[in-house]
Amino acid sequence: MAFGSNIRTYFNGTWHDGDVPIMRAADHGAWLGSGVFDGARYFDGVAPDLRAHCERVNRSAKALMLFPNHTVDEIVALVWEGLKTFDWTAAVYIRPMYWAADGDDTAIIPVSDSTRFAICLEEKAMAPSDAAVTLTTTRFRRPVLESSVVNAKAGCLYPNNARMLAEARAKGYPNALVADAMGNVAETATANIFMVRDGEVMTPAANGTFLAGITRARHMVNLSKDGTPVTEKVLTFEDFRTADEVFMSGNMNKVTAITEFDGTQYQPGPVTRRVREMYWDWAMSEPQ
Repeated sequence: MAFGSNIRTYFNGTWHDGDVPIMRAADHGAWLGSGVFDGARYFDGVAPDLRAHCERVNRSAKALMLFPNHTVDEIVALVWEGLKTFDWTAAVYIRPMYWAADGDDTAIIPVSDSTRFAICLEEKAMAPSDAAVTLTTTRFRRPVLESSVVNAKAGCLYPNNARMLAEARAKGYPNALVADAMGNVAETATANIFMVRDGEVMTPAANGTFLAGITRARHMVNLSKDGTPVTEKVLTFEDFRTADEVFMSGNMNKVTAITEFDGTQYQPGPVTRRVREMYWDWAMSEPQ
């Protein structure tokens, strides 16, 4: 199994124990990639920004010409129903997903009213607060809307991320700092990216080549309220080589310090620690 051994699956109107089969060999999603998903997190009894993730999976479905046959309210309620079967201290990865069963007469365009829906709840521990990652470069870049469905969290986008990671690991690094189509920094192979220089917090401007994440937006709001607004701008690899701090932002682990980029060393600094502290304070204070 991909992550943990404790899994619950919602499919065909009911909850099932374990990692149950949900897709047929001839499903459009199986052989033509019409699958979208989202990833939320549950930990310490809270599921931060769960509604935002459910809203995004429905937007992603529409971007792939699927019909989101569950409302956001329905998905949120189902997720909380499934989470009740886990211990409140468990850390769970929450994946609602859609895919098409059928294609049209060309077989290529998905038939929207054949859309299928499932939720996978999979126990997966959070990374420790002192976890850190190093980055390198990769020759692979983020695509643009004219060539890929970058306005969706679509499974068909991830083989590109996979080859970024594979190349980075072949170079001895666990992750890569990735360029957009113009050669400027977009994100890493797995998460959005922030840098700090002379007290200013910056992140690549959302230019349609990558998903500007929900957790990224949450950090930006928290920092602004704390008196440190984030500047969205075009950033180069050289900008990151002159940074004082660098950290990743993603749903899986929320905040991850970067300690090296291709030989440039960083220390996990006060802004990175403050971002983590503010996120957990916010998450524990939000009504669920």
